[in-house]
Amino acid sequence: MSQVISAPFLEMRNISKTFPGVKALDRVNLEIRAGEVLALAGENGAGKSTLMKILTGIYSPDAGGTILIEGNEVALADSNHARTLGVNIIYQELAVVDNLTVGENIFLAREPRTRLGLIDRARMYREAREVLATIDMDIDPATRVSELSVGQQQMIEIAKALCAQSKAIIMDEPTASLSHHETSVLLGIVKRLRERNIAVVYISHRLEEIFELADRVTVLRDGRTVGTAPIAEVTRETLVRMMVDRELSELYGEPQSHASREAVLEVEALSLKPVKAAEARIRDISFTLHRGEVLGIAGLVGSGRTEIMEMIFGMRACTGSIRVEGKPVHVRNPHDAISAGIGFVTEDRKAQGLVLGMSVRENFSLTHLERYSPFQFVRHAQERAGCQHFVRMLGIKTPGVEQKVVNLSGGNQQKIVIAKWVARNPKVLIVDEPTRGIDVGAKAEVHALIARLAAEGIGVIVISSDLLEVLAVSDRILTVREGRISGELSRAEASQERVMALATA
Repeated sequence: MSQVISAPFLEMRNISKTFPGVKALDRVNLEIRAGEVLALAGENGAGKSTLMKILTGIYSPDAGGTILIEGNEVALADSNHARTLGVNIIYQELAVVDNLTVGENIFLAREPRTRLGLIDRARMYREAREVLATIDMDIDPATRVSELSVGQQQMIEIAKALCAQSKAIIMDEPTASLSHHETSVLLGIVKRLRERNIAVVYISHRLEEIFELADRVTVLRDGRTVGTAPIAEVTRETLVRMMVDRELSELYGEPQSHASREAVLEVEALSLKPVKAAEARIRDISFTLHRGEVLGIAGLVGSGRTEIMEMIFGMRACTGSIRVEGKPVHVRNPHDAISAGIGFVTEDRKAQGLVLGMSVRENFSLTHLERYSPFQFVRHAQERAGCQHFVRMLGIKTPGVEQKVVNLSGGNQQKIVIAKWVARNPKVLIVDEPTRGIDVGAKAEVHALIARLAAEGIGVIVISSDLLEVLAVSDRILTVREGRISGELSRAEASQERVMALATA
């Protein structure tokens, strides 16, 4: 890791930002040096995204704050202005255009022209190939982006930023949707960007990535700067305490098993009816989930973990048998699964779990609206009271139940998705990637919530790409490899090494 002692490339001094009724940032200071990786850490809602939107010209700071780039005070008019000064951002939700080629995405709105004013495609693809080579991507620039993996699309965003002569690149949760291999490739590229004297602001909830990559770390909490320190002087425990004002031991208690011997879900010889040839490999899935048990499902991205759960929930046609509490159930669609007592917290809460433009109350009651509308008219007072009960019970931080969920942090959005299923009193709850994109404090709260559901007798299935998470919450772990269950481990038997061996061997 480099010892960065250069003068700041960029400084943000006394940055504040107020929205109606909310002080999002309060006199925040940030300093970024050329050729360093600066980690920006903090809980969801700490102000990281707002600060970066000010840095990239999307928001304007309140009066009194100043931004200096290469020693010169600037007033950023918009994101294009920030880009001309060398500041680019790569968002967690990628901004690639699927139906355009790799080269067209890299040079979008900056296409090289011929003397006649036409797009010079030969030059565009030649220069795209050159910039891709700098990040070790051997891919045809004429390939449509829709044909690439999420990890490859992430690399295209980096290539786009490099082609724009970036001096500082902000990466917001860049590995949230990547496989283990893709994450390793990305981390290697970040290190090479540092060697090219490019500043990288790295925002991540994955502490292991921060300690692997960062030269320094700046922590925000409740819209204020807690502090900045060289990463060599910070421990995991210290960083967590700075972020959430609690000790690591307070966040993660000793796990307790509530599993009984009573089967709540039995799956036998489940096989996917393939739409594509590659799906034919998901077959002969058999396992039992017990009442009060947390069953972890581990495997590489693409192993078939999510597809198996989608079969159980009726989202994919399959053969085989499913029994709930010993009774056969015919699950042809999600409605059948819900009627049988199965709930499913999908991995993409924004696209599949929530209606972002609707309120907390409206999202909460989506799974059980009939409870509040016995005569086709919604009894809003009862609906509101039910929602308020779960907001208090799950510790959801919201100004009120009429708040639109789009305005809440990722951790609180995730709790709302879980709340709407828990309110149905399910017998089985499937939770896919329960803590993706949320901070360490919210992650611990979600883990505690899963344990509480198990203690109440619900059978919980947890799918996660985070091995440490699977190990932390599970009573038992099943591994999936190439569409089949490849192994089973008890909590006492499980370790990262054994789980990975079963998932990859």
